Amino acid sequence: MNSNNLSIALAQIPIVDGDIEANLQQHLHAIKQAAEYGADLVVFPELSLSGYVLDRVGELAFNTKHGILRVLSEQAVANQISVIAGCPLENGTEKPTISSVICNPTGELGFYAKQYLHSGEEQYCSAGQHNHYLRLKGYKLALAICSDFSNPQHSHDAVEDEADVYLASALVSPSGYGADADILSNIAATCRLPVLLSNHISPTGGWQTAGKSAVWNIDGSVAFEVENDQASLAVVEITGNHIVGKVHLL
Repeated sequence: MNSNNLSIALAQIPIVDGDIEANLQQHLHAIKQAAEYGADLVVFPELSLSGYVLDRVGELAFNTKHGILRVLSEQAVANQISVIAGCPLENGTEKPTISSVICNPTGELGFYAKQYLHSGEEQYCSAGQHNHYLRLKGYKLALAICSDFSNPQHSHDAVEDEADVYLASALVSPSGYGADADILSNIAATCRLPVLLSNHISPTGGWQTAGKSAVWNIDGSVAFEVENDQASLAVVEITGNHIVGKVHLL
């Protein structure tokens, strides 16, 4: 078992639908704070840079050389921290993907596109085709975006590919939180993986959001949960299967 300590900050930040510049500033503040708390990685919710505005993803979609991504990458390098942020991403078709950009402290960028779309998303978005893993401190992290985790194939793939941690960026509403938490708890227990959730706190795309970013132990029990929907960083320390966390208000 890996005995290295891996520190992951789950960012709950206020965002404004369609206001990418304002959202970027929230990201930059959270990145700086996460680095000051010693985090190796900071994770933002689904479509955190744009908001969950499906009917505008075409106009808001980024290409892989977008200036906003360059700024995020520069901050990952300057603060020596990995960053996972959400954005719609151009993919050569008329429908962008719902994606995560992974900014590494080396300056390299990676991308993951949501594979299992929620009902209605296919009208505006294309589905991704490939799993993505991030390696940090000897851990292999499987990346998921929201309804990815509702399809058992996604977490099954993570086990088959020998992932050590399952990491989900999402938009979860107050009414849907209980059911989604049960799914994530079941993944943790069935796959014997720590499971982490980074969720929104602001209304977005007509949805109310629950906050309550959380971590589940490998037996499915809640290891740590943000108890509210305040702007905060939940800094989670993982050492093997031992998990502790602390909330820092932003």
